[in-house]
Amino acid sequence: MSDPRTRADLTTRTSNVGALVDAALESTGGLLWLAPCWVPRSFLQPGRRLRLHPSDLYAYGLSRGGIDERWLASTTEAANEGREPDEGLSYVVVGTERFLLRDAVTECGATLVGQNIWDAYGKWPVYSKFFDNMGSIPHHMHQDFKQAEHVGCEGKPESYYFPPQYNASLNTFPFTWFGLTPGTTKEDMKRCLEQWSRGDNGILDLSQAYRLELGTGWLVDPRILHGPGSVCTFEPQWGSDVFAMFQSLVDGREVPWSLLIKDMPEDRHHDLDFIADQIDWAKNTDPNFKDKHFMPKIVQSESDAHVDSWIVYGRIDGKQYFTAKELIVNPGASVTVSDPGAYGLVCVQGYGSVNGQRLESPTLLRFPDLSRDEYFCTEEGARVGVTYVNASETEPLVILRYFGPEVCPDAPEING
Repeated sequence: MSDPRTRADLTTRTSNVGALVDAALESTGGLLWLAPCWVPRSFLQPGRRLRLHPSDLYAYGLSRGGIDERWLASTTEAANEGREPDEGLSYVVVGTERFLLRDAVTECGATLVGQNIWDAYGKWPVYSKFFDNMGSIPHHMHQDFKQAEHVGCEGKPESYYFPPQYNASLNTFPFTWFGLTPGTTKEDMKRCLEQWSRGDNGILDLSQAYRLELGTGWLVDPRILHGPGSVCTFEPQWGSDVFAMFQSLVDGREVPWSLLIKDMPEDRHHDLDFIADQIDWAKNTDPNFKDKHFMPKIVQSESDAHVDSWIVYGRIDGKQYFTAKELIVNPGASVTVSDPGAYGLVCVQGYGSVNGQRLESPTLLRFPDLSRDEYFCTEEGARVGVTYVNASETEPLVILRYFGPEVCPDAPEING
């Protein structure tokens, strides 16, 4: 029987998925095949580099906004108004059935995510995404865990890596605003908030932009303001969708006040002192900001067959929330790679196989299409070793894989 090609070829199972998971892991050496998970944003403009067909950019409807994100190995719901019930959640495909990765983790626990992560969190607590916007997005921050707890959510540290394979065009503004200029005061911030409804509130006058370099990345703490630029980004992050937009106007588009205060206590929605103190003032105004957050690629291992490099690493306030690597398998070569924990993987270039399963980077997908570029690897599978084979004679096979908290103790630290 041939593989299913679209969601229409699948039936959806909502419970008792353990037997399907066990059978799939047995036949694949610890891998679960994942379907693409598309997410729209009503306040952003798609950058058109996610390899989604142009006719499907507004597949959720014009009122929901364009699709400019693809979430990877996600058990986290997207915090969108008017969202679909499964929006942001990845599906596992086994035969002609599909079921949520979240349900698989709930039933199978440590078998999938590893005992340490299961004991600590009882879930897969991270996810990654491709974020793809035409221009810059509002200067915003994500709450930390203590702040998010007030609205029943979790905090959100995140990271960025800029894959060349998804950036044939850098679009309109390949720079990201980070933090605030040293010397900026709370009163400066409050003045920006006070003039929110008058047009551009001037928040970028208090910040500074950094040119984005392909093949590098940034580690972004909660409570740090950032206005990502127009480079398509691979973003390992914590499994939360909290944020606060601090910019009132972007490229002539209004950012409503509701997107500033959506994850703040209701009785504080007009308390400017409280809102201004949501950000971490010391981190935002640090004159050595780049030294503490910029991540150049660091080679971990290489041979005639491969190069495996760290692309996301470092700690936030002493904790390793996530890490990520880029594996390049040379034309016609194969390599077996062992890792200490579970991970989500996505192929961004080339074709071949992973543990004998088809692996290929898509050229153009319709909204309902399945793909063969994304898998979840269990901790046991990762420890035993995963074999990647490049079936091309001419181009490399390139895979990005991201890991959960405290999984990679040998990961580098960020200088500074």
